[in-house]
Amino acid sequence: MSTPIVITSDDPILESLNFKPYRSKVERRVIPFLPDPDDPQTFDVKTPWGAVLTAKKGDFLVSEVDAPNDYWPIDPVIFEDSYVITRPGYCAKSAITLLVPLTDLTKGEPDQLVTVVSLEGPETVRAGDFFLAKGVKGEVWPYPKEKVDDVMTLVD
Repeated sequence: MSTPIVITSDDPILESLNFKPYRSKVERRVIPFLPDPDDPQTFDVKTPWGAVLTAKKGDFLVSEVDAPNDYWPIDPVIFEDSYVITRPGYCAKSAITLLVPLTDLTKGEPDQLVTVVSLEGPETVRAGDFFLAKGVKGEVWPYPKEKVDDVMTLVD
């Protein structure tokens, strides 16, 4: 298998991709990661596709309502700019997320591996299974293709 393509939030290639605006249509669970001073101040989160992300003190741990143990960390500044608390322990993403199929980056090659360097750490994924997401601060992360129809709606 070929070497993964590495993408960061400041990569010039992002300017050439045809990102489309999407809005989340679901409520999610959320808990703040606030360890006691004597406890570890970081926490490793393993994604379903095998990447390990690092939550830092103050990050928010967000999950789908039907999968409360499958969560991902979100930087507190990004969370404040992107989400709204809907009720205790629940949130909804209020910000637009820009999405483009990762295969647009790999010239249509679905088996090409791509390492997306997110704020929480690098994630290596198969291009055909993911979109590339870009958030409110220009941050990037891989977004599972299978979730786009269930969780997102295209903004006109």
